[in-house]
Amino acid sequence: MSSNPVAETVASLMPRARAELTELVAFKSVADFDQFPKSESEGAARWVADALRAEGFEDVALLDTPDGTQSVYGHLPGPEGAKTVLLYAHYDVQPPLDEAAWSTPPFELTERDGRWYGRGAADCKGGLIMHLLALRALKANGGVPVHLKVIAEGSEEMGTGGLERYAEQHPELLAADTIVIGDAGNFRVGLPTVTSTLRGMTSVRVQIDTLEGNLHSGQFGGAAPDALGALIRVLDSLRAEDGSTTVDGLTGESSWQGLQYDEQQFRDDAKVLDGVELLGSGTVADRIWARPAVTVLGIDCPPVVGATPSVQSSARALLSLRVPPGVDAADATKLLQAHLENHTPWGARVRTEQTGQGQPFRADTSSPAYQAMADAMAVAYPGQEMQYAGQGGSIPLCNTLAALYPDAEILLIGLSEPEAQIHAVNESVSPQELERLSVAEALFLRNYAAS
Repeated sequence: MSSNPVAETVASLMPRARAELTELVAFKSVADFDQFPKSESEGAARWVADALRAEGFEDVALLDTPDGTQSVYGHLPGPEGAKTVLLYAHYDVQPPLDEAAWSTPPFELTERDGRWYGRGAADCKGGLIMHLLALRALKANGGVPVHLKVIAEGSEEMGTGGLERYAEQHPELLAADTIVIGDAGNFRVGLPTVTSTLRGMTSVRVQIDTLEGNLHSGQFGGAAPDALGALIRVLDSLRAEDGSTTVDGLTGESSWQGLQYDEQQFRDDAKVLDGVELLGSGTVADRIWARPAVTVLGIDCPPVVGATPSVQSSARALLSLRVPPGVDAADATKLLQAHLENHTPWGARVRTEQTGQGQPFRADTSSPAYQAMADAMAVAYPGQEMQYAGQGGSIPLCNTLAALYPDAEILLIGLSEPEAQIHAVNESVSPQELERLSVAEALFLRNYAAS
């Protein structure tokens, strides 16, 4: 990589990149303003806006989106007649969870064993730094050959859809020939990967009621219908004997054709305890990228400590259903709600309520942008060929952009490889990945402009 002027420039900029990521990680920009001050998110948004202005972007704006957060927009004009590329990342982050479980403070970027630790280092403040590095490398080596738009979202992790609604209301703002979403990750450190599919998701709350109030379990237990027992029956109906997801009417037999995920590697990545089986059938890639998956996110019922000998009159749970490409998330929601209602035993009263939704996504990998990225990654990762992977998670904005701009090509790359442990304690980023992907993105923009 060192004989490439773009790569040499990016390498020389890495100390600056670390300093900037340190500043950005220091903002506690969690878009849950009941837990974290709104001023922290506003400070991060201003940081991004200032960085764009410093690079010569025009029309830099803090967009007030309908969910009460801010997205940051900027436009850098390119040569006349050039293509337009939109670069996306988000500056909001997941809550740090148990701060005491972090080896170093979550909002202080800390180097350890060759990685940089901090909340958002990979997901997705590092993605913003990646875009800046690619841009600076091009400016230092002949200029930026495309019109560039940058959008940095402020509430991606909350799933409240502020930027999606804003984009729908201002459809011209983010229009582009190609969109690079910097919020995915390589399948493994050092293996260049584009994410070509995303599962969608729906979340549903289910409540079961059986009695007007709790009853003494000795006096009434055995005949009085137990709402918690009914809920457990319902939740159990969502899984086959092998643990695979079973929602009546929802197919679970699709298979994944791209990069495969070794089962032992998955066990290691997921830190599955010895002797505990994986769920489902088919390949690991089938199960996590091509098939539906239901997860019980929470149950409201008495905690063990302080529980009384009572028959419970009501109980509720929050469920997440990941929806594979090719399935409409709204249809999947209706099937899940019908399944919950049909499998509620003993005539118990059941209510379901949808609390969130995002559609699945599938990219057109035959497009010129994918060839331009494959060529760029081959240079940035010598001896490696670009791989196509799926992602089990959801980025609802992808579908909004795909619907608004049906002719735009969408590529997903980023820094969230398995060792990054995004959303968990001790999140980190590999500076080598940041460097190589920044080179890849710069070379991609050059290749794409020439295609």
